Amino acid sequence: MNIVVLQGVLSRTPDRRELASGSVLLQFDLTTPTSTGAASVPVAWFDPPPSAQFDVGDEVVVTGEVRRRFFRSGGATQTRTEVVAGLVQRASNRKGVARTLGRLRESLAGP
Repeated sequence: MNIVVLQGVLSRTPDRRELASGSVLLQFDLTTPTSTGAASVPVAWFDPPPSAQFDVGDEVVVTGEVRRRFFRSGGATQTRTEVVAGLVQRASNRKGVARTLGRLRESLAGP
């Protein structure tokens, strides 16, 4: 299973854009604490709800999966590893975060 849960602070203003397919993509960087300091994690969220309004400094919980994608830029193949969010919630929404984590725990336990 490819499941990621991150809690951290938005370290750059989210970039919202519409793709040629009509989907909306919200991209931002999330700074998370690590045992040696902090890590900046790129996050991509496809078709977030219109109510998803976040800004630099907001503390959020992201659930999703890790994805590595390849693309061409300047005639060379580039790679990027990012978290594709399924859900982004404010960390202060403790009940909502607890429900989400409970559903993830159940999916890991299996039938």
